[in-house]
Amino acid sequence: MPNISSVSEFLLLAFADTRELQLLHFALFLGIYLAALLGNGLILSAVACHHRLYTPMYFFLLNLALLDLGCISTTLPKAMANALWNTRAISYQGCAAQVFLFVLLMSSEYFLLTIMAYDRYMAICKPLHYGSLLGSRACAQMAAAAWGSGFLNAVLHTATTFSLPFCQGNSVDQFFCEIPHILKLSCSDTYLREVWALVFSISLVFGCFVFIVLSYVQIFRAVLRMPSEQGQHKDFSTCIPHLAIVSMFSSTAMFAYLKPSSISFPSLDLVSSFLYLVIPPTLNPLIYSMRNQELRNAARKLFGYLLLYKQ
Repeated sequence: MPNISSVSEFLLLAFADTRELQLLHFALFLGIYLAALLGNGLILSAVACHHRLYTPMYFFLLNLALLDLGCISTTLPKAMANALWNTRAISYQGCAAQVFLFVLLMSSEYFLLTIMAYDRYMAICKPLHYGSLLGSRACAQMAAAAWGSGFLNAVLHTATTFSLPFCQGNSVDQFFCEIPHILKLSCSDTYLREVWALVFSISLVFGCFVFIVLSYVQIFRAVLRMPSEQGQHKDFSTCIPHLAIVSMFSSTAMFAYLKPSSISFPSLDLVSSFLYLVIPPTLNPLIYSMRNQELRNAARKLFGYLLLYKQ
């Protein structure tokens, strides 16, 4: 159906009404954004500059850092600009672009987290086959599959959502363009197509979640059977960060999208979306670096090179 609406822009939900609180929110978001840029940038640089980290696990971690940077950069800068300039507006094209990038990056990240669970399963449960099944070409193909699947998912949802006519106003009850809140503005029954697309995507994500859980059941069984405590600690140190990231990402996203409508109101929606959009990209580098000695050593060497270069 052609878009017959006269909407040329959408109005996002403001974090605060007073100018002082708006500036405070801008400063807070800027600090969080810079922390995310620094943490993920360090991971990207450390993995790219150290040959010892040219392994499947760190290759996937590099892709995760790229996705985290893209995810937080899709939504937070616009929210900061609106808070700084005391506006709520986002153009129709900008909203469509935000939806496309948001779905692309979030979908790709979850598919990548599923692949990373498979990587840990093969490394711990099938170590003799690890090198043959997870070579550089296979890793590149799996990463490309994660990005490609996210791209197709983003095209599906963006095309379906923005082919709808909007006649229920242009105020989005969220600080970014989120599909469920945009659908509330539709005045056509064809929005059910997008609802079914959302159901399909949620089912796919649930399938990935089940795969991750089953993989870690096998991983923990294999680790607990190891006779060496040192071997157990080493394997746990590579699994715990990934499991923590999956748990944080899944729990916040599921609360945002699957909570009962009876407890859904703007302030709670705002907080829940902020949790799964902003907190994981900011904390992921910290979670990985806390449990990973190799990554910490690579980061220290990188800092050392930078200091010597400046001198």
